Amino acid sequence: MIGCHTGRCFQVTVAGGSYQDGLSTIIQGNPPGMEILEQEIYGDMLLRKPGADELSSPRKEPDLPIIYSGINAADTVEGAGNKNHTNGTPLTILIPNLDRHFIHIKQYQDTNRTPRPGHASYASFLKYGPNDDAIGAGMFSGRYTSTIVAAGYVAKKVLRKLGINVFSYVKEAAGVKCPQMDPSTIFDCTQRYKQMRCDHDPFYQQIYVSGRINPEMRFLEKARIFAEIEGQIDEIRDKAPKMDENQIAEKYGVHHILCCPDLQAAKEMVKTCNAITKTGDSSGGVVEIMVTGTPVGLGEPVFSKLDAELGKMLGIGAIKAVEVGAGVAVKDMTGHQCNDQMRSQDGKVIFDSNNAGGITGGLSTGQDIICRVTVKPTPTIDKDQHTIDKYTKENKALSAITRRDPTIVGRIWPVAENYTAMVILDNLMGHYGYQTIKDKYNQK
Repeated sequence: MIGCHTGRCFQVTVAGGSYQDGLSTIIQGNPPGMEILEQEIYGDMLLRKPGADELSSPRKEPDLPIIYSGINAADTVEGAGNKNHTNGTPLTILIPNLDRHFIHIKQYQDTNRTPRPGHASYASFLKYGPNDDAIGAGMFSGRYTSTIVAAGYVAKKVLRKLGINVFSYVKEAAGVKCPQMDPSTIFDCTQRYKQMRCDHDPFYQQIYVSGRINPEMRFLEKARIFAEIEGQIDEIRDKAPKMDENQIAEKYGVHHILCCPDLQAAKEMVKTCNAITKTGDSSGGVVEIMVTGTPVGLGEPVFSKLDAELGKMLGIGAIKAVEVGAGVAVKDMTGHQCNDQMRSQDGKVIFDSNNAGGITGGLSTGQDIICRVTVKPTPTIDKDQHTIDKYTKENKALSAITRRDPTIVGRIWPVAENYTAMVILDNLMGHYGYQTIKDKYNQK
């Protein structure tokens, strides 16, 4: 299967499937000398994992990562202090599937003859034939996005060191929109939301904070603990701190379910999503991603424009549109309204607006980069739909009996955020390399 690789300088290759033994992401291009821990990677991965709240699939995958290669197993010289630091070789992160049981596999087996409308089921069967990984949709399942979150966290950590922040939030869900807010306010809210989720996630607390899995362990020691966890998922989840909406709003200033910086909008989003779910249907939404602190000139002309690279987020399952800046709204503007006019103030270039989303001609302008992704409703629903028997071509009716998300938008924002970080770092590495050669070549 080609197509599971991206990047030029910061390269990521992913593999695995929804009901295979697990998934993996291999990262090339991350710098040596990074201290990287599984606990911090999981801190991002828990934001998209299923079974965390009423708006996500009841599948109980903990999404615990294991770093398999790319870090020093011990200090390279006694007392060097570089144990668990990246060493410049490919960084491999494994994500075992721990909640795959025969009852769920049987549900897919019972319905796999009849492709789910809106899913890749029909097209992938014709492409790959009878051996298509149709249990849980394989690589076409939303489970593969865990690999993007893991790789993107690494990219995000590098970018933060360089003064660049990437963050995102739920802009719209089930037709309910978050009002316009200042980027700094949104950033602060997203950081508090992430802290809240770590504080209330039972696996984060009972596996990592408690030291049950720690950086001193070898891979096989961790694998033994994972085998134990597989049989303890319900027990661990039952010990989770209660998510009291009012207490969380008071302590963290965030909503307990959705990463939306406006509490009232978040409440209305959840209420509307739940109302749709009760009918057996699903809903979609919009995620907005922001990047602050980028230098001018990221990107390349023509085929590798920065906004074109961000457009590759269409590779994330369920995303059907990517907008940059004002996006489709530019069709209703005049040129004078749309252009981001510039002026000089105290030796700095100031833009009067940001309809371009911080990118013109495919190159970053130094403004905040702003883009949005449109998320379709979950295609697996509890309503009768017309379909076919993919072997006989007979007409059939299908009503989902498998585990599903009422809406995907509440879990896809960390995927879009971390995918964006991968794109930005990839372009930043190319940009710095080009600028260094340019400057050295032109030295007098």
